[in-house]
Amino acid sequence: MKIDQHIVYLSIGSNIGDKKKNLNDAVKTLNSHNKIDVVDVSSFYKTEPQNFIDQDWFVNAALKIKTILNPENLMAVIKMLEKNLDRDGKPFRFGPRIIDIDIVYYDNLVLKTNDLEIPHPRMHERCFVLIPICDIGAQTIHPVLNLRSDDLLKKLEKQETQKVILLEQEV
Repeated sequence: MKIDQHIVYLSIGSNIGDKKKNLNDAVKTLNSHNKIDVVDVSSFYKTEPQNFIDQDWFVNAALKIKTILNPENLMAVIKMLEKNLDRDGKPFRFGPRIIDIDIVYYDNLVLKTNDLEIPHPRMHERCFVLIPICDIGAQTIHPVLNLRSDDLLKKLEKQETQKVILLEQEV
């Protein structure tokens, strides 16, 4: 019996402690899960915080994974990973955190529940999500907006893309 593999893009970020190590730890932990295969990792980017700006800059990246998990089960794995890597959790919404992982795309699925929205509802407004996604999935089509990720990035103002700085990666 063939099990369906789903292609999923994740956005990951950290702005506490050794940020690059936090991202690398998250990638390794995800890849060690028996139902998740990390296929590709974007470059790492230093990014200015949004919403709550009185905090340290983030390091962000994107991952392309293959999984047999459904969206809800994948989110449960992600939340457990976040809790294991960041026992205290973020103090408030948009606040500082050791690790934050969001599902950006899950195949071409459109899903909205009380706990999960796919594609990510604000991804098309965020350079810190789109720039890394474009490293590894520029031609991935947003299933609601029907635009490629690189076209979504082009629609953002140039000044916003300058708040994202490429870092060296250590995966």
